Amino acid sequence: MREKFLALFLLTIWTLSACGPAPLPEPSPTPVLVLPTLPPRTIATQTSIPGPTPLCPNPDCVFITPTPGQISPLRLSLPTPGAETISVWRPPQYPVPLALGEFDHFYFARPIAADVINWPIADYRYGGNLLTPKVTHTGVDIPSQAGTPVLAAGSGMVTWAGWGLFSGSPDNEQDPYGKAVAIRHDFGYDGQPLYTVYAHMRAVDVAVGQWVNTGDALGEVGDTGYTTGPHLHFEVRIGQNSYFYTRNPELWISPPQGWGVLAGRVMSSNRELAHTLPVNIRSIDTNHEWIVNTYGPAAVNSDTYYAENMVISDLPAGRYEIRISFNDKKTDRVEVDVHPGRVTYFAYRATFGFISTDLPPAVTPTATLSVP
Repeated sequence: MREKFLALFLLTIWTLSACGPAPLPEPSPTPVLVLPTLPPRTIATQTSIPGPTPLCPNPDCVFITPTPGQISPLRLSLPTPGAETISVWRPPQYPVPLALGEFDHFYFARPIAADVINWPIADYRYGGNLLTPKVTHTGVDIPSQAGTPVLAAGSGMVTWAGWGLFSGSPDNEQDPYGKAVAIRHDFGYDGQPLYTVYAHMRAVDVAVGQWVNTGDALGEVGDTGYTTGPHLHFEVRIGQNSYFYTRNPELWISPPQGWGVLAGRVMSSNRELAHTLPVNIRSIDTNHEWIVNTYGPAAVNSDTYYAENMVISDLPAGRYEIRISFNDKKTDRVEVDVHPGRVTYFAYRATFGFISTDLPPAVTPTATLSVP
């Protein structure tokens, strides 16, 4: 009996060892970039920004203590992020910089690599008020596992690395951004410097004064600072490296090839921007729907040209229906075409409905957008 049991055991071991993992499929060919054919437009160019050697503290490290009435992020506790409930697949990103429209500025690559989820969490975008109306989100959150490499979205010099980005104190381990990196880029826009911020990191692998190129590793995703789960908080800042000088990153990060971005200006009947108003977007081709809230009332800034208060990126090119119900009254609808590699725009005014689906008129950086 013992000999029979031993023979059976050896046979089982041999059988398991013969059943190895299935061979990996052949890798798919490298995607070929095909830029969309569009009418010729003036191409926006990057502006070289000279500046002092970025050692903190210096003009690149601006730390603003909010005055009474201003909104501070110190009470911010971010939600545990989750992936958008659609396919995790995205086409390859357009190379940067990309500016098919005269006022477009897709200058930044994604700070998380394409082999994992690298797009913003759907229900907590720039300007969001998911937790409280008094705290407005000044960046986008990319849901990633702890330890995922964080990559430089553009080339430039590291101006902050470690604790204390918001407070300006490198020893402040209670800083809401946790461990963070800030980069002053070697290009700007409209004569102003550009910065990107990477927050809540578990590990920082760069130092102040270090030069980085697009795609270089800065450290690892974590959950340091005021947050309840691991993810990357990513900001774009223009003019000053300050919490109050952010812009919507979805207008600055290059979209996937063949996909585009939708931006809108949603107003009340007296032309004031409507805050935290849901905008429904439906793909006529696939019937998939998205809901994007307009920006909250504080701490965020519209683009100089688009003067928007809502943006959604990563929309496959095609026909879309936009629906808005202002104060739960009648629903206004309009259809627009999202073009690959570009921003599609609409303007809406309560009582009047959708007043434009054309791009805004050309304006200087300091001009105010005029709407009916």
